[in-house]
Amino acid sequence: MRSAPTILHLDMDAFFAAAEQAAKPSLRGKPVVVGGLGPRGVVSTASYEARRFGVHSAMPMGQARRLAPNAAYLVPRFSLYRAVSEQVMELLGRLSPLVEPLSLDEAFVDLEAGGTADDTASALAAGERLRRDIRAVTGLSGSVGLAGSKMLAKIGSEQAKPDGLVVIEPGTERALLGPMSVRTLPGVGPATGDHLRRAGMTTVADLAEAGEDELVRLLGKAHGASLYRMALGRDDRAVVSERDAKSVSVEDTFDVDLHDRVRVRTEVDRLAERCVERLRAAGRSGRTVVLKVRRYDFSTLTRSETLRGPTDDPGVVREAAGRLLESVDTTGGVRLLGVGVTGLADFTQEDLFAQAAADESAAAPHAPADEREREPAGAERAPGDGAAASGAAESGGGPTEAPDVPAERRFPAGHDVRHREFGAGWVQGSGLRRVTVRFEEPGSAPGRVRTFWADDPDLELSEPLPLVPAVAGQSSWPASRPKSRSESRSERDAGRSGGSGSGRARP
Repeated sequence: MRSAPTILHLDMDAFFAAAEQAAKPSLRGKPVVVGGLGPRGVVSTASYEARRFGVHSAMPMGQARRLAPNAAYLVPRFSLYRAVSEQVMELLGRLSPLVEPLSLDEAFVDLEAGGTADDTASALAAGERLRRDIRAVTGLSGSVGLAGSKMLAKIGSEQAKPDGLVVIEPGTERALLGPMSVRTLPGVGPATGDHLRRAGMTTVADLAEAGEDELVRLLGKAHGASLYRMALGRDDRAVVSERDAKSVSVEDTFDVDLHDRVRVRTEVDRLAERCVERLRAAGRSGRTVVLKVRRYDFSTLTRSETLRGPTDDPGVVREAAGRLLESVDTTGGVRLLGVGVTGLADFTQEDLFAQAAADESAAAPHAPADEREREPAGAERAPGDGAAASGAAESGGGPTEAPDVPAERRFPAGHDVRHREFGAGWVQGSGLRRVTVRFEEPGSAPGRVRTFWADDPDLELSEPLPLVPAVAGQSSWPASRPKSRSESRSERDAGRSGGSGSGRARP
């Protein structure tokens, strides 16, 4: 434990939703919900305006729509979030070489290691300067907690939300934690919290008074002892700049339960390919293949197979996942599938089975292009009528009969587009082979809405624009780089949303 609050925890405020509001002037000050828009989608992030209606992260999207029917519902844009995250992490790196990212929008910083702070006054000055720099560079706000330990710094940033800073002075930990709920402490989820409540412990002070022996009796040696230390405000974990990932995985929730065994196997093959892509992007290989199946009744089965050595060969992972699927009964229907690889290594062991699988794959006839390039599982197969941002659409003209729309011309709600005549804008909604676009940019006034046929050659998807104009001689976006492990995990969690829906177009 430190004698000065030199550990900083930064948590960006409603990050995904705030980035969308900054990019879309017409949504500022209005409820915005980011997540999967399919029938089984879940909320990734809700703006503070949406939270007033009771919408929160991990809530089913259908429930969110009932609570806030007039909110803007948008598909995540990870290219934008990663670019903004890189700007924020660069600012944190100026404070100290010891920066521990937890996700795209959250990180610990050891100010003492960077010589930035050694007492309360200097730590406070560093925290305030960081908040100003983040707003100047990204246009967004972040909340900062300063304390002598990681646990308390994170609690401080939670208390500071939104857009604030809280300093927890060393020596005040027990007085601060005492009246707080036991759920405040890391590792205390709903089940543990309910178990402690039945034992008469609802506050952190109750845990401290109970003593270590009682907590060990209730929760086991490791968990009980750890919880007792945290209840006393003790946390000596160091800030580490890189944490090793233990696994790489992908999963999809389907809008409709899958009953066709052939379709289930096809989805497992596709997930295996995606898993290997992520594995290779991280420069890793893995030894154990894991299959996850959630059935129609929400029962979840996990099967694993350990290979002779680590591999990043898609054929090997695909075949192993297929063998695992054979041991699972899917006749009642499947609502979720996942494929993962654990036992990670930084090298690949050459495997005769992998080579054989690759040769077999190369000898097989190639599928048509429209079958190889498929939409993510759970994505709507035709333009739907999910709600998007409210507001009447003005007709942009067009033919009297709607032409067929190829799959590659889908326009997800909230994504950036550019029109040859009208310039930059974003998809307010799509459906019935039409695309409704609001033409506005970060920093502009709210723009006008126009509707086009989805096959309009003048309308194309585009890359996100910077949220804040570039300073002369500097680039707005950092140079592109591979996704970090924490970013991949964040994207995977948000991607468990059941696909990308479409908003309603009203030409």
